[in-house]
Amino acid sequence: MTQKLDKDLVTQILESPNAPIILEKIKHTLEEEQKKREQFYKEITEQEKAEFINGEVIIHSPVKKSHNEISGNVYKILEAYTIEHQLGFVGIEKVLIKCTRNDYEPDVCFFGREKASKLKQEQMFFPVPDMIAEVLSKSTEHRDRGIKFEDYQNHGVKEYWIIDPVKKLVEQYQNKNGKYELIVKSNSGKLQSNSIDKLILPIEAIFDREKAHQFIKEIMQKQN
Repeated sequence: MTQKLDKDLVTQILESPNAPIILEKIKHTLEEEQKKREQFYKEITEQEKAEFINGEVIIHSPVKKSHNEISGNVYKILEAYTIEHQLGFVGIEKVLIKCTRNDYEPDVCFFGREKASKLKQEQMFFPVPDMIAEVLSKSTEHRDRGIKFEDYQNHGVKEYWIIDPVKKLVEQYQNKNGKYELIVKSNSGKLQSNSIDKLILPIEAIFDREKAHQFIKEIMQKQN
C-alpha cells in the first residue's frame, strides 16, 4: 500500500459520518490483536517456523526439496560473501523479524554492518533487515507477493528477491523512495545486489547446487 493510498483511506474514513464508530472498532480490534501477538511470543519455539500476520498465527508446513536447496544455495552464497568481506550477518528460515504490526520469518535475510553490530547472541526477535529473499510455494505466494511485499517495502527493506522454484526465475526489487522497483526478472545472467556491497552473482547459482558451490569457491579464491 502506497502512502497516497493510505491518505485516501484516511480521508474516506474522516469524511464518513461513522468515522468515530469505525475508529473505535479499529482500536478495539488492534488491542485484541496485540494480546494475541503477546501470546504468540510466549508460545513460539525454535522447533517450528511460525509467523504472526494481521492477527493470525501462521504455522508453515515442511518445505519441498527444491525449496530447501534454493534457500540453502542463497544462504551459503550470501554467508560466504558476507564473511569474506565482513559485511554483516545472514539469517536463514527461523530469524523472526518484527514489523510494526506483523512478525515474519523470511527464508533468507541479510543485516548490514550497522544493524549486525547491535545483534546479540541470545537474540530471538530481530529488527527489519536490509535484504530479504523469499522462495515461493503454492501456500505462501499470495503473502510473499502481497502483504509481505507491502510490509517489507514500507519498512525500508532495501532489497527483496522473490524466487520461483518451478520456473527457476528470480525477481529482484530495489527500494527507491519508499517503493519497490523491479530491477531484474530472469532465469539467467547476473544479479547485482544493491544492499550487499559489490555482490554480483550468476542467477543459475541460485537454482543449482554445483554452480552455487563453484561460485563460493571463486569468492574464496579471490580473497587468497
